[in-house]
Amino acid sequence: MELRNPRRPERSKEEAFSMIAAAGFDGACIDPSVAEIPGCREYVHLFDQHELGCMVNAFPYTPDDMLPIIDFAAEIRSCMVNVISGVMPIKPEEAVADVRRWIGEAEERNMPLLFETHRDGLLNDLYFTLQLMDLVPEMRLCADLSHFVVDRELRAPIPERDQRYISAVLNRSDCFQGRIANREQVQIQINFPQHQVWVEIFKAWWKEGMRAWRKRNDADATLVFLCELGPPPYAITDGEQNELSDRWDESLQIRDWVRGIWTELENEVT
Repeated sequence: MELRNPRRPERSKEEAFSMIAAAGFDGACIDPSVAEIPGCREYVHLFDQHELGCMVNAFPYTPDDMLPIIDFAAEIRSCMVNVISGVMPIKPEEAVADVRRWIGEAEERNMPLLFETHRDGLLNDLYFTLQLMDLVPEMRLCADLSHFVVDRELRAPIPERDQRYISAVLNRSDCFQGRIANREQVQIQINFPQHQVWVEIFKAWWKEGMRAWRKRNDADATLVFLCELGPPPYAITDGEQNELSDRWDESLQIRDWVRGIWTELENEVT
């Protein structure tokens, strides 16, 4: 919801929440580190006021950071915590203890905990992630596949080997994020004609992941899909620092695509 444009004033928190609710979204996500928890408490009344659900993307930078964020998430009735960990050992084996510790801390508070595929985080790399998945079978993921497309410079069409790797990630994912990348840019404009091949790849991945999620969950379970489009420098800008597309309109478009995919899955013969 941030603009980060030197020529445009930022939206107030109240305006941002009003837009989200008026557009028919089910909830919103906040992204605290431990140091940012006090500031994030300013949002709590807006979730209540607009009857919006809450999700927390957590940014722990030490092993001890997770518990305060989990407690904060429980305090604001977050549906889950997605971890973008600043604790980043080089070897997957060295991450096992912290991952299992955090899973245990979340279980003690009955808080669903997912680990997000994200650059400059624990799951920075697709291959590291695949190895850690084998080492910690109980680790569940939040799939933001845009990061892996750039991380591995994946080609279109996706090679069979890389599709197998992505499918393995999707089968471990209990939440999905809507950002579309190509092999060189992590967030592309979804209506540009040159980007349509990647739009279709991501739609197919979301459908695959959502289909797998539906098969392993009860009929009354809730799947969270976050229409996450970041402000500059995620969003590409021109020489005047203006974005090349309207992220708000794109978020609505992605939301509608995903709801359409969900309807298609409901109509599939099982």
